[in-house]
Amino acid sequence: MKAMVHDHYGEPTQVLHLAEVQRPTPGDGQVLVRVRAAGVNWADWALTRGIPYMLRLPYGLRAPRNGIRGTDVAGVVEQVGPGVVDWEPGDEVFGWCEGAFAEYAVTAADHLVRMTDGMTFEQAGATPMAGLVALQAMRDIADVQPGDRVLVNGASGGIGTFTVQVAKAMGAEVTGVCRTDNLERVQAIGADHVIDYTREDFTQLGEQWDVILDIPDDKPLSARRRVLSEHGTLIPNSGAGNKWIASAGRIAGARLLSPFVSQSLHPFLSTYQRDDLLGLRKMIAAGDVTPVIDRTATLADGPDAIDFIGRGHARGKVVITP
Repeated sequence: MKAMVHDHYGEPTQVLHLAEVQRPTPGDGQVLVRVRAAGVNWADWALTRGIPYMLRLPYGLRAPRNGIRGTDVAGVVEQVGPGVVDWEPGDEVFGWCEGAFAEYAVTAADHLVRMTDGMTFEQAGATPMAGLVALQAMRDIADVQPGDRVLVNGASGGIGTFTVQVAKAMGAEVTGVCRTDNLERVQAIGADHVIDYTREDFTQLGEQWDVILDIPDDKPLSARRRVLSEHGTLIPNSGAGNKWIASAGRIAGARLLSPFVSQSLHPFLSTYQRDDLLGLRKMIAAGDVTPVIDRTATLADGPDAIDFIGRGHARGKVVITP
């Protein structure tokens, strides 16, 4: 089968290439999926580069142990392994795996859910990681309630577009921060207010919000806290930072400060939960959430797609369609 692989760390356009590799075989409790769409995430860019260096500890110090990136997958069940009873060949599914940037990928049977009527493979492939970050941040970390004022800084990106819609579905009054050419798009997906960061600094407007999801994470915590309500929740969600530990220093600072202030400064890592993916599927089926797709790319164009994500200006999700 064809796959987009890299044998060493480096810039995506320099190290990623299309190659013929052996098609995986599903083991006990596993499913082989013929990939129809695979969402690109910031983590794919970071892992291709091997920066921040702390990522190399679990993934390979000198070279990647698994050279096929991609975790978000949508496709058709090709083969099931021993013990699998919930799936059969031909089922249309989406979920998460390792090695989605290929024609086929293998994953645990309980890492998948069935696609709903009307959902495209591109939408399904775009949903898992970004959708789960949005849902878990708004529901579990911020405990968003109807009427809460929520600000999404980075509202036009993959995580941001999901968060705007999830928060709105929970009854929040949502403000999206993005650049000029994305204002209409963010309003179209449900934001009540938009702020153009090229013209205004939301930390200087004199307003306050109950919840801030801070994706760019480009200003001091003190500036964010100034516009956070007395008992509000700040969720830093950037992987950017220095080349050794990324934003770990900022995250540690937030955790150390949080017990001593009335506000909640709460960085978090989302987790893949099947029940939450089912919840997202329900929201998509109901029309409360619609995955926003910036562009699609073939496997051959995958290096450019991953490089594009790394530059931080995608308008929604980028999806690779083998």
